Parts: sequence; structure tokens; C-alpha cells
Amino acid sequence: MGGIYLDHAATTFVLPEVREAMARHLEERVGNPSSIHEFGRRAKATLEDAREAVAALIGASPAELVFTSGGTEADNAALIGAVLALRDRGRHVVTTAIEHHAVLHTARQLQDWGFDVTYVHPGPQGVVKAEDVAGAIRPDTVLVSVMWVNNETGAVQPVREIGALVKERGLLFHTDAVQAVPWLPVEVDDIGCDLLSVSAHKLHGPQGIGALFVRKGTPWVPLLYGGAQERGRRAGTENVPGIVGFGAAAAWIKGRRAAGLDHAERLRKIFLGTVREEFGQVLVHSPEDGIPAILNVAFPGVSAETLLMNLDLHGIAASSGSACTSGSLEPSHVLQAMGLEDAVVRSSLRFSFSIQTTEEEVREAGRAVGRIARRLVRPGGHG
Repeated sequence: MGGIYLDHAATTFVLPEVREAMARHLEERVGNPSSIHEFGRRAKATLEDAREAVAALIGASPAELVFTSGGTEADNAALIGAVLALRDRGRHVVTTAIEHHAVLHTARQLQDWGFDVTYVHPGPQGVVKAEDVAGAIRPDTVLVSVMWVNNETGAVQPVREIGALVKERGLLFHTDAVQAVPWLPVEVDDIGCDLLSVSAHKLHGPQGIGALFVRKGTPWVPLLYGGAQERGRRAGTENVPGIVGFGAAAAWIKGRRAAGLDHAERLRKIFLGTVREEFGQVLVHSPEDGIPAILNVAFPGVSAETLLMNLDLHGIAASSGSACTSGSLEPSHVLQAMGLEDAVVRSSLRFSFSIQTTEEEVREAGRAVGRIARRLVRPGGHG
């Protein structure tokens, strides 16, 4: 199938190495990893090998990793599990206004349950200040949750500084690292987090599998109950084929992140330069020091919704925001939190690259995007 895919922040394509690893596992006669017979033991050994690979990707001990159905479940489990474990100590949570909806909607649910949540807003570059996060902490705060890399703009949050400030106060710190892990060297001890979320399909693994790092000794209760899988922390038979794919993707990406960042930086420059040649001036919402693989751009005088549909007709895939909300017509909560005017928000699209995206693809896409956007400018809408 043809076309140019520039929506890798929504999901990445599964690597051939990952498909092959999953196929090999599925072709074997393996049992339930909780069974004590040989078939079960083989499945368990395969699962634990993959756990080691994923744990190594974030600098964690394998015993601290809980497999989930994806990043959304990991975020839910982190927030709900932490506040329920500590509800007798306090009922206040600090997070940001630019989190993925997996965190924001969970936070709103916590509010419905009687917890209090403070939402810290970012500056105009989409980055929150560590001192603002610290300033939101109260005597009854039990958890701080701040994403590492924003999924709509690529802005990198000061999680190391925030982690240090949170630890000084003896509180739990969670970070959604779903968009960070594919690009940055992640070490859980380096940022001092107690809980960290990661997802396989953002780093060329399969969809439907993720993980939550839970530091040993962290007050936390499971989200699901039933069997004793995942050391009693996540009931239900494990998705072993998905976990195998996750492990293969983690092993593949681990040594390629630095080169991937350099590649993404080149792609960003080529794409932006080509778009500007064809369209003229655009507004770039993604900071220069962010992850270059995520590029959020406004086309003055152009409806993002109309542009998105026209790009699709021309075989170019982009996004108007998070994949979990782009099916709706709601404006981006991230761009709104950055203080952008509604007209600018509604003219903005996200283009996102992967390590597999080619320079030829972004050059061709940039020309097409610029030309199509130019054609769609409303009268008097483009200076």
C-alpha cells in the first residue's frame, strides 16, 4: 500500500524483526505461563526474557516491571494505584494541563471520587516549570504526575528537576514516558521516578501491550484483581505474543536512539523548509529543543480539519492531535493550555516521524502539504 505516513506519534509500523519474533513464538506449542508443566515453563521463560529486554530499555530491574495492555492502562494503574494506596495520608494530586488524556481523564475520575487535583499550565513553548510544579504541592499531596515528552508538540518536560523536587518532599512521582522512550536514554534512577509508563507500539512494537515500572517499595495497589500474574500486580493471563514483540522492539531500539534523534532532526529541517517554500510562513508550536520527530504546525487561514482530509485524499497521513481524540472535532487541549488563540489551534496539524521515515518521503510530503494548504487558504486568511 502506497502513501506517506507522518503519524508515527500515533503508532509506528511493526519492525520485521518484531513480526518474526512473534511469529516464531506463535508457531511453538507453548502453554499458559502460569502453568507448572513444561509447556507453561517455556512460555514463562519466553515472557521473562522479554521482560529483561524492556526493563533494560528504561534502566529498571525486571522485577519492577508490570506488563499492561498499553500506555493508557499503565497511566490509569499508576495514578489510581498510587492514590488508593496513600488515601489515608492525603487526597491531593499534582499534574499538568498538557498530559495525555490517559492521565487527564483519570485525574478527572479521581476528582469525581473525592480527590483534589491541581493542573499546572505550561509556558508558551509548551514546557512546564519545575518550580511551578513544586509550588502546587500541598501538605496533603501524595502524587505528582508529569509526562516526559508531550505527544502533540514534542516538548520535553524537566522531569529530572521535577523528580528531585518531588523526592525532597517525600512524595511519589509518576512520568508518562511513552513518547520519550523511543528517542531518549531513559534511566529510572536518573529521574528518580517511582512509576513510569511505556508503550510498545510507539517504538515499532505491536499494539495492545505496554508496561508500568513500579519501583520496589512504592506504595501502590493493583488495578485488576483475579489471578496472581505479574507477581500479583496485574491479574489475567499475560499477552505473551505481544510481550515477545515488545521485547524484540525494545532490544532493537535501545542502541539506535541517538542516531534516530539525529535522523529526525534532519527530517524536521527538510520538511519545514519544503513546506515554507510552497506555502510561505507557518507557525511552529514545537520547541527547537524538543523531540524533532514530533512537529506541530499551524497554517494561517487554513482549516486543519479540511487540510487533514485533503492530505488523506492525496495519500499523506498526519494528525490534528492525539490519536485518542483526533476522531473528534475538539480543539487541542495542549495548544489551548499553551495560550494559543482558537483560530491558530484550529489551523494546526501534527506531523510525526520515525527512525524509518526517509528524507525522500518528507521532501515529497512537504511539497504536497505546502501546495494543498496554499490552495485551501480562506480569503484574507494568509499573510
